[in-house]
Amino acid sequence: MSNLFSLRKSGIACFCAIALLLTGCASAKIAPAPRNIMPIAAIADELPPYRMQIGDVLEIKMLLNPELNEEVIIRPDGKISTAVAQNVLAFGLTPEELQDLLNERYTTHLSDPSVAVIVKTFAPARIYVMGEVNNPGEYLSEGLSMTLLQALALAGGVKNSADTNEIILLRRGSGEEPKAYFADYDAAISGAEPEADVRLAAYDVVFVPRTGIAEFHKYYEQYVQQFIRPSIGIGAYYAVGNNQ
Repeated sequence: MSNLFSLRKSGIACFCAIALLLTGCASAKIAPAPRNIMPIAAIADELPPYRMQIGDVLEIKMLLNPELNEEVIIRPDGKISTAVAQNVLAFGLTPEELQDLLNERYTTHLSDPSVAVIVKTFAPARIYVMGEVNNPGEYLSEGLSMTLLQALALAGGVKNSADTNEIILLRRGSGEEPKAYFADYDAAISGAEPEADVRLAAYDVVFVPRTGIAEFHKYYEQYVQQFIRPSIGIGAYYAVGNNQ
């Protein structure tokens, strides 16, 4: 008994030492939060150009022909149609790129079209979170798309059964071809690598899988436990009935 107590005591002491060591390492890497100031996030010198999304509402303005001004919506196929140009790809372009494309298309009808493209309404970015989170579902954000940790926070956080080392991002790239990426949740949430809190793209799917232990427990409950108890009961009844 004394040996068992000593072993437990040494194990607890070892665990505490490791915890203190990890805490010291974390505090050495992460700066303390500033105090007694109004918190303002650092402003980026330059943000990436906005690329238009499905559902964006655009104003097409003609500086020299205002009678051709119109408002269009980017369709689910990523294209727009105006009175002058039909089925023009807009999805993924910047307003300036679409403006140049429309000017080129309009020159077949007008000598000096002078087209201006203005994004009137921005469609919200849609992110989908599923798997071992408390509130899976679709989440919307306007402006800059949300980050991995922001999406998981909106989904109520990860469950204890989540395998945070295997979080997968599913993203549809060129030609609607899906690609899978691993997200380093532990590095982001611990602060060891803040840049691991990656920014999500519109229509990304965040999948949080179960750990191996959680998966086994679910399998046991669904396929083993529900059959073992009835079979034991039948076997006992059969044995007793034969003895009688």
